[in-house]
Amino acid sequence: MVILLHNPRCSKSREALAALEERGHTPTIRRYLDEPLSEAEVIELLKQLNLSPLGLVRQKEDLWRELSAGKILTDADIIDLLVQHPKLIERPILIYQNQAAIGRPLENLLELLN
Repeated sequence: MVILLHNPRCSKSREALAALEERGHTPTIRRYLDEPLSEAEVIELLKQLNLSPLGLVRQKEDLWRELSAGKILTDADIIDLLVQHPKLIERPILIYQNQAAIGRPLENLLELLN
């Protein structure tokens, strides 16, 4: 199963979906802003991406700067923030065969499928 963590308002996410469909893939779409990931799902996603929690954060988001300003955050703190504020999760993310890739650049997603 091919799963795309998708935000339809994000141009990169829309580009990723179009590129996948052009190549004959019909991913299961998970609108993670409407259906947020659980703590267990975030932890599993980090394993699939082989990333630390900070690596999954959109660090240029104003919300991130606001929530993290002047704080020393543990990995558990960051995971909690990602669960509470899914807007902070990098996008798009493709999950395939127990591995995942962030689509920045888009080629990362296509490589995962090969």
